[in-house]
Amino acid sequence: MATITARKRIWGWYFFDWASQPYNTLMLTFIFGPYFAQTATNALIEGGMAIDAAKAQAQAYWGYGLTVAGVAIALLAPVLGAIADSTGKRMPWIWLFSALYVIGSAALWWTAPQGFSVLWALFFFGIGLIGMEFATIFTNSYLPELDPDPAERGRISGSGWAFGYLGGLVALIAMLLLFQAGENGKTMAGLSPLLGLDPETKADTRIVGPLSAVWFALFMIPFFRYTRDDPAAPNTGLKLGQALADLKQTLRNLPRHPSLMAYLGSSMFYRDALNGMYTFGGIYALGVLNWSIIDIGIFGILAVLSGAVFCWVGGRVDRRIGPMPVIVFCCITLILTAILIISLTPTSVMWVPVPDGSAAPDIAFFIAGALIGAAGGALQASSRNMLTYQGNPERMTEAFGLYALSGKATSFLAPALIAITSDLTGSQRLGITPVVGLFIIGLILLAWVKRNGDFAK
Repeated sequence: MATITARKRIWGWYFFDWASQPYNTLMLTFIFGPYFAQTATNALIEGGMAIDAAKAQAQAYWGYGLTVAGVAIALLAPVLGAIADSTGKRMPWIWLFSALYVIGSAALWWTAPQGFSVLWALFFFGIGLIGMEFATIFTNSYLPELDPDPAERGRISGSGWAFGYLGGLVALIAMLLLFQAGENGKTMAGLSPLLGLDPETKADTRIVGPLSAVWFALFMIPFFRYTRDDPAAPNTGLKLGQALADLKQTLRNLPRHPSLMAYLGSSMFYRDALNGMYTFGGIYALGVLNWSIIDIGIFGILAVLSGAVFCWVGGRVDRRIGPMPVIVFCCITLILTAILIISLTPTSVMWVPVPDGSAAPDIAFFIAGALIGAAGGALQASSRNMLTYQGNPERMTEAFGLYALSGKATSFLAPALIAITSDLTGSQRLGITPVVGLFIIGLILLAWVKRNGDFAK
């Protein structure tokens, strides 16, 4: 521990965001998610379903799959957080869930269109997602230990999230330049896909799973090298009963901490809405605007780049004025962006008709992507820091477990509402409308949140 300086600890912690971000960028939003929708749609069409109905059904499948994973995360997150706080050990759990991340993402190589299995794809995607989410819970709980100054933690959180976005950007660019083929069989760099990957079997797209697994395993090395549990923490061993009793006591005491309870409720809704925008953005562009995966990848580069820049900026604003104003501003921006997206069709922008073949809808969606990246990144970074103000300093891993619970207790809500609305309307565009209401509910609940929380001395 004597050779691990504070600077090394911070940079080691940053590398978790760099290593894990491709699951959000490549897998969830810009490459695998659209690939799943495209492949499932084609399978449904081959089975005799109409094109528009097949697109809506594929979006619904994706939503229901994410719903199941979200419920599993919601049920286990606070329990695992309580166990970690009771034993004083977080690192073994990060190793375990890192393994799930690698296994789940690598297994998606076996999702070729020939004999495509919706169940297989959703199961292993869910395994990787659960691994990523749980590893994040334990990693986030180290944030208060990186700097005793709450203002500096805002800067650290923002910089870490920006560094993670840069990691996602580099991984996405590598995917598009070296592996993902366009209609001409060449990548954006004009190359045949590396490793002899055959576009006919979509191997050039499916490689995103193993690529994300290797990326994570490689870049977690600095994290594991420089991040340590507190050696002074009591090692009491795994006592599930004690952990559950501690968690029960925390939940029972929540009404005595109204600011924390209101913040958990608020973030539950606005983070769920944001995840809905992330999760279905690429699928929306594929189905509504008829974009290719290459187009979606370029869109992703813009969104991730704007996210990296504004996470860094947001961290500095957070340090100066605190996380609350950043959260409010970002939620309002995302509400307006969601309304813009819902208004888009190939022949209209903000419900105003445009000529056939006009580039205006595509340009508007690129603008929306930049806004989602910018506001979404800053929102998540400041939300992570906001919890360090709201949670009990002596039970911070448990607090982040509750934070994950609040993020996942209704994490099924946005995917489920989008899935149900898509099913009922038969329209991908109208299926996105529930996210607006979720953002508004989150904003309203922020009115009961104290800037410095209930535990401020």
